[in-house]
Amino acid sequence: MSDVKLSRIDAVFADLEYPISQDDAATELEDVTLLLADGERNLGALVEKSERDRFESMDDLRAELHNVLPREAVGEPYQSEGEG
Repeated sequence: MSDVKLSRIDAVFADLEYPISQDDAATELEDVTLLLADGERNLGALVEKSERDRFESMDDLRAELHNVLPREAVGEPYQSEGEG
């Protein structure tokens, strides 16, 4: 099992072979804990929430992860002052 900050997620995603199915990605990432601004989430469980069946690239998977994360979980580095 490993812990990884959201800002370091590319190192984890780089270990996967693309294209990869949602099921395979979730299985590969099920032992990774994602450390977020508001706590921790299981990375495999987050990938399972995706509505995508397949990820063509690391960028594809990263973008989809941001779609399934709760907004308050992101905090840094994507936090924006003054949004309202």
